[in-house]
Amino acid sequence: MNILVLGSGGREHAIAWKIASSPNLGKLYVAPGNAGTREIAENVAIKADDFDAVAEFVRKAKIDMVVVGPEDPLVKGIVDYFSAKPEFKELMVVGPDKLSAQLEGSKEFAKMFMQKYGIPTAKYLSITAEDISEGEKFLESVNPPYVLKADGLAAGKGVLILDNLDEAKRELRNMLGGKFGSAGSKVVLEQYLDGIECSVFALTDGKSYVLLPEAKDYKRIGEGNTGLNTGGMGSVSPVPFYDADFARKVEERIVKPTINGICAEGMNYRGFVFFGLMNVNGDPYVIEYNVRMGLRIKSDLVDLLEAAAKCKLAGKSVEFDSRSAATVMMVSGGYPEAYEKCKVISGLEKVKSSVCFHAGTAVSGNDVVTSGGRVIAVSSYGNTIFSALETSYSSLKNISFAKCYYRTDLGFDLK
Repeated sequence: MNILVLGSGGREHAIAWKIASSPNLGKLYVAPGNAGTREIAENVAIKADDFDAVAEFVRKAKIDMVVVGPEDPLVKGIVDYFSAKPEFKELMVVGPDKLSAQLEGSKEFAKMFMQKYGIPTAKYLSITAEDISEGEKFLESVNPPYVLKADGLAAGKGVLILDNLDEAKRELRNMLGGKFGSAGSKVVLEQYLDGIECSVFALTDGKSYVLLPEAKDYKRIGEGNTGLNTGGMGSVSPVPFYDADFARKVEERIVKPTINGICAEGMNYRGFVFFGLMNVNGDPYVIEYNVRMGLRIKSDLVDLLEAAAKCKLAGKSVEFDSRSAATVMMVSGGYPEAYEKCKVISGLEKVKSSVCFHAGTAVSGNDVVTSGGRVIAVSSYGNTIFSALETSYSSLKNISFAKCYYRTDLGFDLK
C-alpha cells in the first residue's frame, strides 16, 4: 500500500515513523515533510493545503491512502475535496470532513456540540466585537483565573489564562481587535476548571471507535506550568491518575456521547479524535477537541487506519506498548512569541537512546536547521514515566542550536 502523510511537524514525523514499520506498507511519502521524515520516507515539496497539487501527486504516485496530520487542511475541507471527485472513490483519506473538523476549528462549535450531547465541560460564553460589554459582565461573574480562547485556529497559542480581571478585559479587547488575526474575531470565555490535565485519543470510523493510549501534555512555556500557552512543551504516557475508574468515566461520559453525536450529526469522520480533558476531583471535563493525534501504539497502525477509512473498526482492538514514554520539546528562543529561524542544529547523530521527532526543521546545504518554534521532540521509553523522562533529558544534552530552550520540570505534578 502506498501512503502519503500530509504535514511537516513532529506529529507527522511520529505518524510516518510508526507507519514505516508496517508490513502492509509499499512506498511512504510525506508532504512537505521535514529534515527528520526524509530519513524514513520520501519528502514531496507540496504544501498540505494545496489540494490540487496533492491530488496530482496522488494520481502520479498511485497513492492508496492519505493520512492528514495538520488541522488546517482538515478545516479547509481536504476530505470533502477528495470525496467530491469520482476518480478518487477508492482512495482512503484518514481525517474528518470540513464539518467535523470544526470540533477543533471553532471553539464555539465544539462547545455547542458538547452542550447538545450532554458532554461535561466548563460554563462558557461566545463574544464578538459587538457585545464586548456582555463579555466583561461574564468575566465579572466568574472567579479568577479568567480563560479566554480565540474561536478559530491559532497554532495552539490562542488561549490566555489570566489572574487579573482588568487584564482579562483588556486582552478580550485585544483579541477581538486582531491579536490572533481572524481566529480571534470571536472569543470564547470560559469558567476556569481547577484540576490536572490529560489527553485521551480515539480512532473512529464515524460509528465505532477504538481507544488509544492516554497522555499528559504540558502546554505552558515556563517551569511549573507558567507563562504563555504553546503547541506543547512535552508529554508523558501513561498518566498515573488515569486508573480504571477514571477511564470508565471518560468513556461513558465523554467518548461514547462524542462518537454518538458525530454519528447523529451525519458527520463524515474517519480519523482521530483528541480529547483534551481536565480531572476535577476525580471527574473528567472536556477542555477541547482536536481532530488529530499522538502515539504509543504497538499494533499495526496501517491496519487500524485502513479499518477506519473503510468503516470496519467494529471489533478491532489495539495493543498498547507496555512501556512508559516521555517527550521533551526543544523550542526556539522567544517561542511562542517572536523567534529566529535557520539556526544550525548539532548533535542529533549522538542521540542513541531516544527517538528525535522533527517538528520545525529543514535542510540547508549539509546542515539541519530550525524552521519553526517547536523544533525537536526528544522521545524515550522507560519502565516508568520518570525513567523515560530521565533518558530524554540525558539525550537532550547532546543536541544544541542557538538560543534553544526546553522545560526541565516535566512530570513535576505527577510525583
